[in-house]
Amino acid sequence: MKAVVYQGPFNVTVEEVEDPRIEEPLDAIIRITTSNICGSDLHPYEGRAELEAGMVIGHENMGIVEEVGPAVNRIKVGDRVSVPFNIACGTCRNCNEGFTSACLRANPTGTPGAGYGYPNMGGYWGGQAELLRVPWADFNLLKLPEGKEHESDFTLLSDIFPTGYHGSELAGVSPGHSVVVFGAGPVGQMAAYSSLIRGASQVFVVDKEPDRLALAERLGAKAINFASEDPTEVVMEATGGLGADCGIEAVGYQAHDATGQEHPEMVLDKLIEAVRATGHIGVVGVYMPEDPGAATELAKHGRVAFDYGTAFTKGISIAGGQCPVKKYNRYLRDLIIAGRAEPSLIVSHEVGLDEAPDAYEKFDKRVDGYTKVLLHP
Repeated sequence: MKAVVYQGPFNVTVEEVEDPRIEEPLDAIIRITTSNICGSDLHPYEGRAELEAGMVIGHENMGIVEEVGPAVNRIKVGDRVSVPFNIACGTCRNCNEGFTSACLRANPTGTPGAGYGYPNMGGYWGGQAELLRVPWADFNLLKLPEGKEHESDFTLLSDIFPTGYHGSELAGVSPGHSVVVFGAGPVGQMAAYSSLIRGASQVFVVDKEPDRLALAERLGAKAINFASEDPTEVVMEATGGLGADCGIEAVGYQAHDATGQEHPEMVLDKLIEAVRATGHIGVVGVYMPEDPGAATELAKHGRVAFDYGTAFTKGISIAGGQCPVKKYNRYLRDLIIAGRAEPSLIVSHEVGLDEAPDAYEKFDKRVDGYTKVLLHP
């Protein structure tokens, strides 16, 4: 099959590789119809998360079931499905409690949590390819309506729509709340969009890229360019000096100031400033235990020295963690089907699999307009 293969930092290629096969009775093989490039894919692409050369990458996948193992009985050949980026067994303690992002059985290393084509996530090949092996298919796969309708909406159910929604859940967004989101990448956009779906009265999105801020405004948020104005001042003025009820961190450890210098603590510090006393912050930006490609000593050792003292004094609660996709994807699917959600509003490019190396380069360089890229084998 044809697949996008990681060769090293800033080097992905499209190669012919061995087809996946049924390895366990609960496996399924999916013929990929759409796979997306995620901001998290840039961590290994930039050499900031160690990934073995030769790995097929891609954890945002959907397609048609082509083959199933002998123990699969809910999913059948021909089903159109969304593939959560979490690989979960469905029976361990964490899965039973809804924490499919921390499955205790799926990762052969014994580390909680597994996924496709990503560092330290179990060695499973990803889906930026023609075919994908899915373990525990009955549990993991989400059935979609037949046909091709909503393809660019449904493909976002594998990660960024649920992850954005997870951010709004962690932040406790409820009807009437004011929300400030730092980061206008795909996850930040979905966090803002999800906050509006949940009934937020005001949503602010903070970034410095004009095209991404313009997109946030099209979704219904108020854009704040931190290169030209202080986000805290804008939020305070709009909330009568109280601060936002909720804050969402959608940047992660690679936060940059307006000059391009890295400050891994910057976003959390600014959120603590901008969120009101007794407010809530949800963190869905990725933080790594170790950053081989870090530009600062703090990030190099996986430490983010944010202002916890002020957070403690203000009584702000902070929650974070990888999104358990299955907690949300069924409900978000049904919102799409009912016409209540259209996450594909953020899709900027749809290209063939052969164009993946060029798309990676442009997405990594934040080329104007490259917000969310879909790949079609």
